This record gives sequence, structure tokens and C-alpha cells, in this order.
Amino acid sequence: MSNPILLANLIATLDTIAPATMAEPWDNVGLLVGDLTQNITRVMLTIDYTPQVAGEAREQKCDCIIAYHPPIFDAVKRVTATGATSLIHDAIRRGVAIYSPHTALDVADGGTNDVLADALSLINRRPLKLRESKPTHHKLVVFVPVDVVNRVADALFAVGAGIVGKGKYSRCSFRTPGTGTFFGEPGASPAVGQAGKLEHVDEIRLETIVPIDKIESALAAMKSAHPYEEVAYDLQLLAGDPTPVGIGRIGKLPGDATADMLVNMLKRALDINHVLIAGDPGRLIKRAAVCAGACGGDFLLEAIAQQADLYVTGEMRHHDTLLAVRHNLTVICTLHSNSERATLKRLAERISAAHPELPVLQSRLDQDPFSVL
Repeated sequence: MSNPILLANLIATLDTIAPATMAEPWDNVGLLVGDLTQNITRVMLTIDYTPQVAGEAREQKCDCIIAYHPPIFDAVKRVTATGATSLIHDAIRRGVAIYSPHTALDVADGGTNDVLADALSLINRRPLKLRESKPTHHKLVVFVPVDVVNRVADALFAVGAGIVGKGKYSRCSFRTPGTGTFFGEPGASPAVGQAGKLEHVDEIRLETIVPIDKIESALAAMKSAHPYEEVAYDLQLLAGDPTPVGIGRIGKLPGDATADMLVNMLKRALDINHVLIAGDPGRLIKRAAVCAGACGGDFLLEAIAQQADLYVTGEMRHHDTLLAVRHNLTVICTLHSNSERATLKRLAERISAAHPELPVLQSRLDQDPFSVL
């Protein structure tokens, strides 16, 4: 019999595998239904949380669902027992937690796109398109009289300035001595020297970093601790750190292979019987790109620019496919969720490794809505 674990502990593991912060801004990932303090005893993985999967989970006594596609995506104004939100209502009523990794798993190492790249045995792979880094900090530079520099610095550190290395280092600053000058015009009340006279003051150029969301409190603290009537300071928005995180994958084949040979590899790896192919199935492929799901067309130009010979995705629009073929790029479409479902097995293995006491099942009724007759 399984031992229950806290839902919060499972989510901590999932956030290690695919940090929710890596998801696309438009996405809705993370815990969608549930209570972090509840105990869970049995988990079911699925691409889509359908009525069939919900019934299967009920029969298997699963009290936690990891649904790759978020069953709550757009804003919900009401949750009722009938209509579009009936599955969510049922989950809440029965105390079933629902978590969605979606695009966080797409970009994560070993996630959806790496599993698809593994199906082709791609080597020397990298993201097809890197995620743009967003600035997270300002650099604050303030000019302070020598005798109060520690007071001003301490006020800034107290509100979260000067933290480097994800919290490994705190109270970080750089200090450079110099000379400040000013001439106090009529009405000025300088803290050092006097108005109507050009003054020279020994000062310290104090530099530190401040998280963007704490800049207002940092400026208020700095001005409160600073003795000057008018504080001279600079704010510089820092560029985000370079990151290898991105969507899709592109790499080389380990040896010579034709498109139709790769089709057979894909079918075996993804456990599917049919794919759609555009272009010459007999052409030699040396470099391939993959992008799971429905975003194939969104990153087609990247695949062309990086001289891929083959592009594997879930689905692609008609005119995007024509454009690919015109650029001598062979396209294989597996159908949307067929390009994603193989990642569930690996995700189950990683969860089980972290929580061996927790049974993790993959839904048998989860399948792509399309079939080939």
C-alpha cells in the first residue's frame, strides 16, 4: 500500500524538473486545482484531462492529475457541475489535485522537446529558438558623504538590495572615493557647507543592485538615510543573464539517414502508426529540428535559417508547409498530442525516482482526438 505524501512535496519535485518560471508568459502552468497541504496517494499522467481520463482516474483511485495541457487556460468566471467546467467542479468536489507543466516542460532539459529529439537520436543539440532574457535588476549608483556611507548602504540592504547569486551573497556593493562639487543657489539648505559658495566634498560612489520589484522601496530607504537635501543618484537597467533555455531543439543526425528511415524511428519511439510528411521521403537528412505540439509554424523560419533538412512537429498550417518545402525542408507532422505523449513516460520515471513510495500511472485512455481511417 502506498504512503501518502504532501502535494507540496510533489510540486517541489515537478518544479525541479520543469520550473514553472520557464513557461511562456501566455501559458497557465502550475497547480490549477488543489491544496498544497493535502496528502496524495496516487498520481495519473495525461496529455489532456478528458471525461474518459477523469473516469479512469476515478477507477484507479488517483487523487492527483498531472495534465500536460492546462484544463484551465482562459479566465474562468464560474465553476459549475455542468458545462465547460464540469470536470474541474468534479475534481474540486472529490479533492483531486490538478497540475499542468505544459511549456515549462517543453523548454526544460529532458522535457518534451528533448524526448522528441531523442526519437531521432539528435546529437550536438541546442534550442531551436532561445528565450529572450528579461532584465531583473537595476544597478543603483548614489553619491554619499564618507561618514554616512555605511548608514545609506545598510538602509538599502535592509530592503533587499545587494543580493547576488540567488541569495548566496548579500550586502554586496562597490565603493569608489571621489570629490563632489555643488553651488547652493538662494533657498538651498545644504547638509554640508553653505549656500552661495562652491563647495568640494569628499564622497563615496556607492553602487549596488536592486531587484526591479523593490526599486521604489530602495529609493525611499536611500533618501531617508541620506543627509543631502537633494540626493544625486543613477539608475541603470541591467540586461538579463544569457540563458540556454529555449523552445524546440535542433541538432545533427549521428549518421546518414533518409527521411523515411527517420519516419520509422519516430513511429517506434512515439508508438504511432501514421505520420504526415511533406517533401521527399527519400532525401538524405543530416540536420533536423523538432518542435512538439502546434507551434511548428511559429518557429519554421528559425529551422530554415539554421539549415535544417528535416522539421518534426505535431502540426503545421498548410501555407507554412508549402513555405518549408519551397526551402527544401522536409516536414513530418505526427498530429499534435502524438508529438508530446512520449514525454509522459519519462516524466513518470523522474517522479518515481524522487518519490518511490508514490504510485505514478500513465493514462491508457488519453489519446490524440484524430485518427487515420
